[in-house]
Amino acid sequence: MRPKTPQGQSSMGDFQRLVEQALEGIAEPFRSKLENVAVVVEEEPSQLLLESLGMPRGETLLGFYDGIPLTERGDWYNLAIPDRILIFRRPILSICSSPEEVREEVRRTVLHEVAHYYGISDEELDSMGMG
Repeated sequence: MRPKTPQGQSSMGDFQRLVEQALEGIAEPFRSKLENVAVVVEEEPSQLLLESLGMPRGETLLGFYDGIPLTERGDWYNLAIPDRILIFRRPILSICSSPEEVREEVRRTVLHEVAHYYGISDEELDSMGMG
């Protein structure tokens, strides 16, 4: 059974465009400093990822930063495979009831994961109201 999706946001292409718009909305100089990172939309997180994060059943993962934060890269960080920011389409759609909510949640999730790229922790994001 297909998950219920807000009107106008059911296709992968529509969702990917929202992710691209969220990335384009990142202020300079932060946007131009996103290097060696791929932003990927996936339908949902794998069970292996959820287990590796110790997430309890029923908890929702909207996005995930997989890589080495900019603040931890040293001289050894050369010719490394790209980091990844994963944005999970189905979990985001499942918590939203309108296209506007989807757009806002995609924006928040992209910003949250980009913040991890810059070395900002979940605790710091919570204290900034971005948790």
